[in-house]
Amino acid sequence: MTSDAHGAASDASAASDLDLDHLDRAVALARHARARGDHPFGCVVVAADGRIAEGLNSVVTRRDPTGHAETNAVRAAAAAFTAAELARATLYTSTEPCAMCSGAIYWSGIGRVVFALSEAGLRAIVAEQEGVPTLALPCREVFAHGGRPIEVVGPVPLDGASAVHDGFWGANA
Repeated sequence: MTSDAHGAASDASAASDLDLDHLDRAVALARHARARGDHPFGCVVVAADGRIAEGLNSVVTRRDPTGHAETNAVRAAAAAFTAAELARATLYTSTEPCAMCSGAIYWSGIGRVVFALSEAGLRAIVAEQEGVPTLALPCREVFAHGGRPIEVVGPVPLDGASAVHDGFWGANA
């Protein structure tokens, strides 16, 4: 199954072996972010020609609440790729993009998103961080309100996507 013109449902079976490789890299970046003291999220944007722009969470180390892995990767991709290349690019992320990141993805023009851990799966792990409840707004819903199609594939079952959060939230949020 693939998504409709506004990024509605698409199941994990639409993920290719190459998609899985890029998702594994996003999870590795999430582990790296956690190891350096940031929240455990990682992201990779891959152009059709194979060029890559990466981002990892920098909320803690840069004291930037907008420093999510996806926004950092979108900034890097926008600086490196043309608008036409972004339209054909795929953003791979360890966890479903939040509403803020979904907005950044939409405005960047990126045409496809593949994620591992769902927003609902993350909410099951993290009920609250720093006294703020998580924002329950799946990326498909954000994209559905836009004026251009974004293909969405996910959640894609990947063991490391939830494991990178084990023991992090609570004491380290």
